[in-house]
Amino acid sequence: MLDGVVRAVLARLEEEDRAERDAGVPSEQRSRQVAPTTGRFLFALAASQAGIEVLEIGGSRGYSSIWLAAGARVLGGRVLSLEHELEKCAAWRANIAEAGLEEWAELVEGDAFTTLRETEDTFDLVFLDAEKEQYEALFALARPLLEPGGLVVADNVLSHADKLAAYSAARQADETLVSVTLPLDRGLELSVVLSEVAAA
Repeated sequence: MLDGVVRAVLARLEEEDRAERDAGVPSEQRSRQVAPTTGRFLFALAASQAGIEVLEIGGSRGYSSIWLAAGARVLGGRVLSLEHELEKCAAWRANIAEAGLEEWAELVEGDAFTTLRETEDTFDLVFLDAEKEQYEALFALARPLLEPGGLVVADNVLSHADKLAAYSAARQADETLVSVTLPLDRGLELSVVLSEVAAA
C-alpha cells in the first residue's frame, strides 16, 4: 500500500529523472532509476512475503529502495541497500526519510563487493541494479546469501542486452535456478533459487 507521502516522493523523483534526461545530463551523473512499472513490480515482490529480507545492490538516490521498502512494510520486512557514491548516499537517506520509510530500509555506504564478502545475513530477494559489467561478479557473491525459494531480479537485461545477454544465458543454464527474461520496461531477469549452491 502506497500512502500519499510515499506517492509524493516517488512523483518528485520521477519528475527529477525526466528533467535530467531532457537536459542531457550524462548517464553516470543521473540517478538511473528504474521505470515506475518496474517499481510496482518490486513493490509486489517485497509485499508478498511476511518478514521478507531484501538486498538491493545499487541504491542510487533511493527510488527503487522506496518501492521495495514500501512493499516490505506491508508484512514487516526490511531492505538493505548498497551504494558507494557519496552524493547519492546523501540523497538516498533524505528521500527515504521524506517517505517515512527509515524503519524498513537501511543503507550501507561503500563498495558492494566488500559488503557482500563480509555479510553473514541471508536474503529472500536480491535486486541487482549496478554497473552492467559487474553483474556476473556481484551475482556470484550474492548467490550464497539466498536459500531455496529466494529471488534475484536483475534490471536492464534488454536495454543493455549487448552487455547482459551472457548474464541472462548463464542464469537460464544454471540447474540450481529457474530463470526467465521478463519484457517489462528495460528488461528484468527473474531467477528463482531451486537448490543450494554445490560445495566446491
